[in-house]
Amino acid sequence: MTGSGPVDRSLRERAGRVIPGGLWGHLRAASLPEGYPQFFRRGEGCRIEDVDGGVYVDLMCSWGPIVLGHGHPAVERAAQAQRALGDCLDGPGEVLVRLAERVVGLVAHADWVMFQKNGTDATTACVMLARAATGRRKVLVARGSYHGSAPWCTPSMAGVTEADRSHLIHFEYNDPDSLAQAVDQAGDDLAAILVTALRHDLARDQALAQPAFALAARELSARRGAALILDDVRAGFRLDLAGSWAPLGIEPDLSAFSKAIANGHALAAVTGRDWLREAATRVFVTGSFWCSAVSMAAALATLDELQRVDGPARMARAGLRLREGLARQAQRHGIGLRQSGPPQMPLLLFEGDADQSLGALFCREALARGAYLHHKHNMFLSVAHDDAAIDAVLAATEPAMAAVARARLA
Repeated sequence: MTGSGPVDRSLRERAGRVIPGGLWGHLRAASLPEGYPQFFRRGEGCRIEDVDGGVYVDLMCSWGPIVLGHGHPAVERAAQAQRALGDCLDGPGEVLVRLAERVVGLVAHADWVMFQKNGTDATTACVMLARAATGRRKVLVARGSYHGSAPWCTPSMAGVTEADRSHLIHFEYNDPDSLAQAVDQAGDDLAAILVTALRHDLARDQALAQPAFALAARELSARRGAALILDDVRAGFRLDLAGSWAPLGIEPDLSAFSKAIANGHALAAVTGRDWLREAATRVFVTGSFWCSAVSMAAALATLDELQRVDGPARMARAGLRLREGLARQAQRHGIGLRQSGPPQMPLLLFEGDADQSLGALFCREALARGAYLHHKHNMFLSVAHDDAAIDAVLAATEPAMAAVARARLA
């Protein structure tokens, strides 16, 4: 059984009476192709089960947080052991210090770390730290990039004032000249350049950061005494355990991490350089649940396991197997398929599909055969995606690709 079944539909109806719109934010199935389930019962490894019993190979990995697989035994053992001692206490557990030492030892540019709960917490803290350290206001962001849901960065203007965005200046991702012009526009009021690890805008081909662009961001920020902030919330610990720009030889001043740090347990982190340490003692950022010891124990186990099995490389191999299989299918059916981004974070878009209707058809057909994909958002691989799981996805996408071919001829 797959798709939105009777239990799912009943839950949606009940939710609609007590929750505005039935659900909020990016997890609303209303933004997915018709027939996708909204509510889920469980996850194990690289598979998820919806409330009506439909089981799918999960290529969204809870929108990124699942990096080792749902319910990974080592992570859950560590979380349970800490839960037996305590989670939300009057102060942090000793696991806080151990995790901080682990992150600082792992991330190439990190001299210190602070923890939060989600990606928006982390990116917002980075912006506040940069402004506190420099005494300036302007923050440069790439046009179309997503940095969270706070008023200064949310994609929607509902409930947001122009004043919330008054000190943002936009540039084009991977365009050093555009970035330089934005730096000049900020003048002596430049606090930070904020950039995602790769371009992962919705419904647009992904693009890795070009070395010349990354170097320009590093040099321009240093020259102006501003902070270079790397938003590594989505890609961090999936592409490289030392930070996603470590292979480029670029060390940001601040980085925001979240999704993959604790394998589904709620945690985020800001890492920084020493010149920002004093500012970090002055900025007031906090939350009642930010020092959850269980999440930190889970993060320690997650980072240990990612390092032990070389998680980024394993996910890259699985992603390449998927990419190559999909390319063969598209060629066989005469379909123009664009695959972009790193293999650990695949994005599929069809040529001539401006409204993503072909992508929606493809995903519906694959869902009906047990593969959970997304038609316009980048997907995520986990360490749990072995060859058999990828082959199961490809078995589901073969008839889905045929359905797209038929639709193009209709």
